[in-house]
Amino acid sequence: MSIFGSIMSKIFPKTHPAVVANASPLASPMQSEQTVTSSATLSSPPSIAADETANQDVDVSAILSKMAQNNSQNLDWQHSIVDLMKLLNLDSSISARKELARELGYNQDTSDSAAMNIWLHKKVMEKLAENGGRVPKDLLH
Repeated sequence: MSIFGSIMSKIFPKTHPAVVANASPLASPMQSEQTVTSSATLSSPPSIAADETANQDVDVSAILSKMAQNNSQNLDWQHSIVDLMKLLNLDSSISARKELARELGYNQDTSDSAAMNIWLHKKVMEKLAENGGRVPKDLLH
């Protein structure tokens, strides 16, 4: 699973179509589509159609805020990609962040970690929003 896929799986419900689609990045597009359809259909209650599940928003801020309340560290996940990754119990090392930057299409110098980190945080929040996450506008910078 990609690093961004891991981020998604820690925030979104396991049955959310965006998580299911990110679970097997090496699968062909046809396989991914079949996986999303069958997984969403099988794991959703009969009263909720797959299309309805895909349209459900995930309150990213509420989920992360609750996780932060239950964490012994004082993590500034709203502004720091490192703290966000720590909150999600993911590797926040420079090598992991560089890999995440590659995944998300960062095309600047990765040796400027401050600029990369700012870009990463914004991009992760944007991607969460694109995939059905409700992200406050102030977190989208």
